[in-house]
Amino acid sequence: MEIFIFLIIIIALLSIAHSVIVLRKIKRQLADMVDMLTDVKNGNGNRRTLAKPHELIEPLAFELNDIISIYENKLTILRKKEETTKQLMTSLSHDVRTPLTTLIGYLDAAYKGIVTGKEREDYIKTARRKAHELKEYIDELFDWLKLNSNEFTMNIENVEVAELTRNVLIDWIPIFEEKKIDYDIDIPELPFWTNIDPEGYIRILNNLIQNVITHSHADKMEISLTAEGNHVKLVLSDNGIGINPEDIKHIFERLFKCDKSRSKKGSGLGLSIVYQLTKKMGGKISVESTTEIGTAFTLLFPLSEQLNSHKNVQ
Repeated sequence: MEIFIFLIIIIALLSIAHSVIVLRKIKRQLADMVDMLTDVKNGNGNRRTLAKPHELIEPLAFELNDIISIYENKLTILRKKEETTKQLMTSLSHDVRTPLTTLIGYLDAAYKGIVTGKEREDYIKTARRKAHELKEYIDELFDWLKLNSNEFTMNIENVEVAELTRNVLIDWIPIFEEKKIDYDIDIPELPFWTNIDPEGYIRILNNLIQNVITHSHADKMEISLTAEGNHVKLVLSDNGIGINPEDIKHIFERLFKCDKSRSKKGSGLGLSIVYQLTKKMGGKISVESTTEIGTAFTLLFPLSEQLNSHKNVQ
């Protein structure tokens, strides 16, 4: 009996000792968590707390690490937005104020009679051109702001994209001829139906063409529309100066400009808008380019059932 009581006492003492050790370890881990949270509060989001599987504190450590990881990701996004805002304000100060100041200068000279006759007409034409350039920039800026707002919506419809593409390109032909750009347009009579936002698709096509005219220094452009598997494929290529390999991976980033090889004109938002619109409509876009040879943009949009029905009838 005495041995039994002795064993119980020993077991109880061992249990108490084990509990004390566990409690001290938990206390130490909690202290580490407090230090970690203090570091996070002071801006260090890389801290994590460790816990072995099946430890009492493991669920708490897991949740804290997950919360901090989410916090750090949101902070990274916020920093990027702040940096974008700074870039945008710098761009606005240069790309809006400078042409606006020049525009006012031309108009003032014409209004005050500083220039007369043919020179006055030239001043007014220049002012008109700069006003249109400024409007294009502001349109792109508002498009980009809308795309990045929570209020942006798209009107997805079942659209026959071949006819829509032809209608867009008709308006560009006089500009191609004015800029002395040869063009080869290959759009078959077969209808291609896809679910897109028509205005968004028009914006994509216009931005891609404007990008070629403004930046590529090309004198030839090819535009083709074909069916590839279950997708409609639009390819727009040029024989311009191309894009440097190191710039390709950044080409669709907002405010990015290929200053080293292509024209510095433009807002740096056009291709970012193209990328975002394409993605929001369920499409894909890619670009291939070789310097001094040319660039090709390829867009893919899923074909809708109407084309499949058309194929079956054929």
